[in-house]
Amino acid sequence: MRAAFAPLDRVCIVMMSAVGDAVHVLPVISAIKRQQPTARITWVLQPGPAALVRGHPLVDEILLFDRTKGVAGFLEVREQLRARPFDVVLNLQVYFKAGVITGFTRAPVKLGFDLARARDFNWLFTTDRVQARPMQHVQDQYFEFTDWLGIGHDPVTWGLGPWNDAERTWQREFMARFDRPIAPIVVATSKAQKDWLPERWAQVCDALAGDFGLQPVLVGARSPRELHAERVILERARSTPVSALGQGGLRGLVGIFDAAALVLSPDTGPLHISVALDRPVVSLIGYSNPKRVGPYRKFRDLMIDAYGDPGEDYPISMVNRRDRMSRISVHDVLDRVQRWRNANTGS
Repeated sequence: MRAAFAPLDRVCIVMMSAVGDAVHVLPVISAIKRQQPTARITWVLQPGPAALVRGHPLVDEILLFDRTKGVAGFLEVREQLRARPFDVVLNLQVYFKAGVITGFTRAPVKLGFDLARARDFNWLFTTDRVQARPMQHVQDQYFEFTDWLGIGHDPVTWGLGPWNDAERTWQREFMARFDRPIAPIVVATSKAQKDWLPERWAQVCDALAGDFGLQPVLVGARSPRELHAERVILERARSTPVSALGQGGLRGLVGIFDAAALVLSPDTGPLHISVALDRPVVSLIGYSNPKRVGPYRKFRDLMIDAYGDPGEDYPISMVNRRDRMSRISVHDVLDRVQRWRNANTGS
């Protein structure tokens, strides 16, 4: 439980990278604001995930950390933090760079993970630590910080949907081109080991269109791997998937998912965006441990677990397993789509 001298008037969040992790931070902020509506939340973020949460009604300020600038990026953040005293700093990231940023902050309480889970001497930069405990789902690990602060985290709320008229207008205009419900497909991820084979996505597109009455929509950015996947899918699919790669950025992706009937995504940030929006998602997980990064509290029945071997009771860990995604078959994916349809039709 937090000390009496640790108010929540000025709170700094240090969690700078990974879109999925940024999604997991939002319920922590929501819990703080429920406890103290006047709390001012400052969040240190890298430009990528910042594009997702900028404008969130509960995030008062974002300080950008551009790691591509090297030492200059650290110095810029240090200069900004120098003028901002805080009551509490929550260091939710367990790497050295996050420790350095936490060290730049001015606060009587700098809370981080316990010694066993804090990597790269991250614990050297904190004054307090959450209680040592076994690894959990990332979302639950972040809630250990709200537990330490003595505040509840239920109901779990993200508030990630379209926030303003401009975003809602963009969403309406995007959806106007379709005459059937859409099923966005995340064609690639941040790591090649997490990607599924694009020729199998092409087969899934045909089934979605022909057997389930859905319009496949290819989503993502325009990296070389994503463009390659797009080309293979469009060449091999007999149906007519629509490519929306690069359209609207991360906030556009939120608008697309928010209007979707069903999302299909490998282990990546869009999976957690779907959960936050309460949109059903077929998740394909093989590289990362699904007990740690799978869909949180929802849509577990639609998840495909290629991480574990049949019957394996594996522990929750950060260990990654290569060459697992190819184990997932087209049949596996369509089985989960059928489960989704059965749940929606009552059959």
